[in-house]
Amino acid sequence: MADTHQEDGAPAAKVWAGRLGGATAQSVEQYTRDTSDLRLLPDDVAGSQAHAAMLHAIGILDDAEHTALQTALNTIAGEVAGGGFAVRPDDEDIHTAVERRLIELAGDVGAKIHSGRSRNDQVATDLRLYARRACADTVLSIARLQDALIERARVETATVMPGYTHLQRAQPVTLAHHLLAYVEMLQRDTARLLDARKRCDILPLGSGALAASTLPLDREAVARDLRFSAVSGNSLDSVSDRDFAVEITAACALVMAHLSRLGEELVLWSSAEFGFVELPDTHATGSSLMPQKKNPDVAELARGRSGRVAGALVSLLMTLKGLPLAYNRDLQEDKRALFEALDTTRATVDVLADLIDVVSFNRERMRAAASDPALLATDVAEHLVRRGVPFRDAHRIVGEMVRRTVAEQRSLRDVTLDEWRAASPAADEALLGLFDVDAALARRDIIGGPGPRAVAQALDHAAVLVEATQRSPIGSEE
Repeated sequence: MADTHQEDGAPAAKVWAGRLGGATAQSVEQYTRDTSDLRLLPDDVAGSQAHAAMLHAIGILDDAEHTALQTALNTIAGEVAGGGFAVRPDDEDIHTAVERRLIELAGDVGAKIHSGRSRNDQVATDLRLYARRACADTVLSIARLQDALIERARVETATVMPGYTHLQRAQPVTLAHHLLAYVEMLQRDTARLLDARKRCDILPLGSGALAASTLPLDREAVARDLRFSAVSGNSLDSVSDRDFAVEITAACALVMAHLSRLGEELVLWSSAEFGFVELPDTHATGSSLMPQKKNPDVAELARGRSGRVAGALVSLLMTLKGLPLAYNRDLQEDKRALFEALDTTRATVDVLADLIDVVSFNRERMRAAASDPALLATDVAEHLVRRGVPFRDAHRIVGEMVRRTVAEQRSLRDVTLDEWRAASPAADEALLGLFDVDAALARRDIIGGPGPRAVAQALDHAAVLVEATQRSPIGSEE
């Protein structure tokens, strides 16, 4: 390996300088250099520490060399943690920056750190270490948003509101039931991220550039040191596998789709037309022209930024789809997509958790919107079903009555028992009592429904799930 000492301010030689003669063109330097992955520095150092320990164990490093390397790597780890580690303009990437600094601190023995290792398996290891940790952090952020939704739902169990299909008022639900729908979505997101995290938990280091190494590397020892649950089974695949990054990005895209839906509802509900929500001044913006405006920018940006993450997923898939085995430089672009997805998702989750904590709901406006007797038309049809009327006939009978009352500018509550009996002999006095919205909700006390007992059970179940996530070791094991 070429000596990569920096002397008198001269740029360090390329790690591959033995093969290529002459300086790299400046345009190529600029185009191929990538230090966008500075966040991987702690993982790169940790991987080097584990690799050095293994090289010592198999006899590639003697005691003094191992001590020198670990001392220097500990110094670098401190510099990274304290923000004092510098990546120079002539460093190709963070891996060469760490190796350069290692040689500066430890001398020529630093050049031994790359024995049995390629940047191909090195970056794959770094990215898996980071992604494993980032999945855990994102899951814990999601749990915080779920907590905020659950706490708001607990105080809104009696807040009646219309449920919608096609953005048309459909049937009455409670605000608690509505908020818990997002808890359910986010719980699926949590499961997807935790599942994707399992694919991160496989060690590629030891695969070399593509064909492993002739050195007697102890990959299992490195896996134990870095707390990977397994080692990869095929060196060609392990250096080029970014399935885990796709899965995480896809999971983030779906999180953002869910948050976009929540954002859209907050935008709609805060409009004068709905009037269901009032945003505090601390979480709204104004207009540079119209003095009266109060804009739901946080919710709008949550909706808009979902496109970034969906775009990151498409970008990553397009990067991977045509690559022959094994490693190709195209994979340099994987980190940008993954980082964009994780950063945007976590920031959006966190800000929406803050917003849910402070938003005000207009209970009277919601109840008024849910009090239209037409929202209980299905209850009338199902009442007739219990009286022996086939559902399709009951649906037609009630539909015709709705059409009639709309034409006459009446509501279903105004229809007399005689009128109902004229429409169906199965109608009885109990039918006239169906138009109380609270009683209608009580009739929906089945698992998954918006009835009071069902919602209370759902709240308790959701709280248990979120607490289990928060108490799990995923956020503290790295």
